[in-house]
Order: sequence, then C-alpha cells, then structure tokens
Amino acid sequence: MPTRREFVYRDKLLPFILLVCCFAAWGVVATMTDPLVQVFSTVFSMSTLQASLVQFAYYGAYFLLALPAAFINQRYSYKTGVLVGLGLAIVGALLFYPASLAMTYGLFLLALFTLAGGLAILETSANPFVISMGPEGNATRRLNLAQAFNPVGTNIGVLLAATLILPNLHAASSAERAAMTQAELLAIRSGELQAVMLPYVGFAFVLLAIWIGIALTRMPAREKIEAPAAQPGHDGFPAVFRRLMRNTHYRWGVVALFFYIAAQTCTWTFTIQYAQQTTGADHATAGYYLQYSMIVFLVARFVATWAMGYVRPSILLALLGATAAGLCLYAAFAPGLSGVWALVAVSACLSLMFPTIYGIALMGLGEDAKFAAGGLVMTLLGGALMPMVQGAAIDAFGAATSFVVTGLCFLPVVAYGLFHLSTSKAGPFAFRSSAREVAEVL
Repeated sequence: MPTRREFVYRDKLLPFILLVCCFAAWGVVATMTDPLVQVFSTVFSMSTLQASLVQFAYYGAYFLLALPAAFINQRYSYKTGVLVGLGLAIVGALLFYPASLAMTYGLFLLALFTLAGGLAILETSANPFVISMGPEGNATRRLNLAQAFNPVGTNIGVLLAATLILPNLHAASSAERAAMTQAELLAIRSGELQAVMLPYVGFAFVLLAIWIGIALTRMPAREKIEAPAAQPGHDGFPAVFRRLMRNTHYRWGVVALFFYIAAQTCTWTFTIQYAQQTTGADHATAGYYLQYSMIVFLVARFVATWAMGYVRPSILLALLGATAAGLCLYAAFAPGLSGVWALVAVSACLSLMFPTIYGIALMGLGEDAKFAAGGLVMTLLGGALMPMVQGAAIDAFGAATSFVVTGLCFLPVVAYGLFHLSTSKAGPFAFRSSAREVAEVL
C-alpha cells in the first residue's frame, strides 16, 4: 500500500516522467502561436482583430474537443486519451507544410485548429492522470510540479518564434505592400510563411518521438483519483453533470479558469504589440520581451511549487491574482519601457494559477474527474474570445489602454482564491512537506 508521504506512486514514476514531456510539448506550441497574431497581421495586412482569429481557432479547438476527450478517458483510459491527442497534434503540425505552399490564411487556421484539437485531448487526459498518480493530499502540488515543466516548453516556443519566425518578417508596411506588384508580394509572403512552417513541421517529429515512448510504456491500470468511498463512479453523463454543477468549488473553478486563460493569452499575445507601440521596438526586439516573460514564468513556477509547502495554494492564488491585475493597470496607464517590464512581471503571477485552480476544482471528485477535466479544459474558450475583445480595443484605443481588459480578467481569479480559503477549515499556512517528495521525483 502507498504511504501518505509518497509524492508519486512508485509504479507510476516512469509514466509521470513521460507525461512531463507532454506538458513541455504543449508549452512549445502555445507560445509559438502567440506571436502569430502579429505575424499574420503583417503578412496578410490584416487588422489586429482579424489576426486574432489565430487564437480563436487555437482555443476554440480546446473548447470543442475537450468533452470528446473526456468520453475517451471514461470509455478507455487516460493513456488512450494521451495517444489520441498526440496523434491528432502531429497531423495538425504537419498541415503547416501544405498551408505554407497555398499561402492562404484559412489553411493556416485549419492547421492550428487541428493541432490545438490534439493538444486539447492531450491536456484533458494528462492533467487528471497526473493528479491520479499519488495521494490526493498533495495532488495540487504534484500537478504544479508537472506543470512547472510547461514553462520549459514555453521558453523553447518563444525562442523558436524569436529566432526562426519574427526575424524573417519583411520590414515593408501595409501601405508599402499594397503598392507592390503581385509577384513581389507573393515572393515576400512565401518567404515569411516558410519561416512560420519550419518550426511546426519540426515539432511534429518531436511529438512523434513522445508518442512512441508512451505507446511502448506499460501504464499501470489504477488511475482513479481518490474520493470518499460513497462517491458513485459509473453513472451516465447527465448524472455526473448534475453532481458537478452542485459542487461549488468545481463550478466556480470553471469560471476562474476561463478568465485565467483569457488573461494569460491576452498578456502573451499582445506583449509584442505593446512593446512596439510604446517603445518603438522592432519585431525581433519586441519578441525578446516575450522571451523574458517566459523565463520569469519558468523560474516562478518552481518557486511557487516550493512555496506551496509553506503557504496554502488558495492564498497564493489570491495574492498573485491581485498583483497581476495591478501590474496590468500600471502598464495601461503608464505606457513605456516600465510598462513593458510590468507585463513581463505578470508572468511571475501567472505561474501557479492554472494548476492551482485546476487542482482545487477537481479535489475529491473521484471518477467524476474524467468528465470534470473536460469541462475545465473547455474553459480555454477564454483564450479564444478575450484576445478578440482586446484586439478590438487595440484597434480602437491602442495597445496600452487595451491592457485594462487583461487586468479585469484577473479579478475572478482573486475571488476564487478567497472563496476557497474562506470555505476551507485549514488555516493559511500549510504543513511543511518532506523535501524528499520533490527530490525523489527529480
């Protein structure tokens, strides 16, 4: 029998390590996609609102595919869900090649939608799988540790965008492009879209290697998330849905996660435009600020995981949510270099939010977590909708003022942290966990 002090059950250590690779993998894609709003705005001479359809296609796929992923997990297993998700993501990444040849915006959106659909299935399966790999008492911390490797991927994604995509954008403005001959414009556009295609097709082969590794690894059969013995686990979807809607921690967790995803996506999508408009930076220089954000995000994720051994996750969630809202408002009303660095600092606040909200919302749900995880991943719709709202605000008022939208998105996150703290019987300080918990996993 596993002991209370186990961080990951012994028979699940290798699967845990392989899943960590998946967390890093979808981080690569997410941050390679964020600059594409600026890229397609330049390449196809679009407004920011039109180019924001990139995020609508990406996160819209999460919304549409998350629930089917939950049914796959319920009918088969988390491993099956992970393999199906990886397979679909590989197809989507490879579709960037024909899209770059056709040079049409719609085909790039289709490739992104397919890629993101695979990642939606992958994420719906991987997050609760990680939670099930050890005792419920440290589930939130275990998910934070796994998610800590997601910023490793986000840094790689930003680096790829900053070195392979953004420097290959032609300096010609929309007006200058409009004055070019069709042949000149197509030649420039072809080079730019080839630069977009290259990292995505290369990434497809990385995903294929992960797929093979997971397919060949024996996954232990036990994958239930701990719950009270009376919790029913084999009811139909309507009964599960009713139970979930009666669970206030889950219901408000869905709301908080929706606005967190919205805030994160807006922050990382429009940092480049903010830096360009407020400091006059070029594409490549502005891209480095996004790279700095990812480095801050990476370091802060590990610091947050350590801090949860001392302070309750919910109070950290509320404090960092309030700080992020303040930083966004500062950037909005004090445009310039200091505002850019304020947006970089927002990434430190973002670091613990997703796994913390996710872990709290799934706490004690047992087998219902397989459907509940799908509902939580569907909240990535926030990343589809709110960038369009902020994109419209940029077109109307400028990049600086638009960050009021992002700041407001953090307020429901603060409220959820305070709600969980107020309904918990424990105090604000957590018992110190054994240092060996994390060391044994690493």
